[in-house]
Amino acid sequence: MKIFEFAFFGLASLLVLLGGLATVAARNPIRGAMGLLTSIVGIAGLYLMLSAEFLAAIQILVYAGAIVILFLFVIMLLGPSATSPRDARTAVPRYVGAGVLGASSIGALALVASASKPGVTAIPAAPESLGTIEALGHELFTKGIVPFELSGALLLVAVIGAVAVARGKQVDPTLLPAGEGPDTASPEPGDQGAAQPGALAGHATLSAKEPH
Repeated sequence: MKIFEFAFFGLASLLVLLGGLATVAARNPIRGAMGLLTSIVGIAGLYLMLSAEFLAAIQILVYAGAIVILFLFVIMLLGPSATSPRDARTAVPRYVGAGVLGASSIGALALVASASKPGVTAIPAAPESLGTIEALGHELFTKGIVPFELSGALLLVAVIGAVAVARGKQVDPTLLPAGEGPDTASPEPGDQGAAQPGALAGHATLSAKEPH
């Protein structure tokens, strides 16, 4: 039984690490979303090992079944413009950010290693209500009600922003007056120069037909 638990823990941890690396390193946003999905599945497996079946189910239903699908919808709405350009001008900030993140991680690990005491620390037994729906609901709607509502508002703002970016500057036919379509709309200021050669040609033709 211990071997099975160790193998399951190794598999879940491997999914989390590989999914995180794929999310960060993938140039294609679709592959990045699939990497995020893999990492979420691994986190759900870790929740199962902690006897938190409800959190594991919510991890799959909410994050894998809703958040990742929302990301895919936004990527499909944006189309080819969802792929960020990679040129030499953005290479230096990326490398600097990666170096700062790596140095911060090494410093955090060094602090944890120096603060840890020698010997084995006894972990108290978890309460029987740990991971149940009753305990989670009590914590969510008492101590965590404000972060829960703020996360909902954040997701709503993200959806509205994604739709606004995806629509761009296209003219909505439903917002135009009656009897006026996109083709009959007023020309842009840049289009006036394109219409001037035709007008000049017509004026020259009329001038040639007039008797001298």
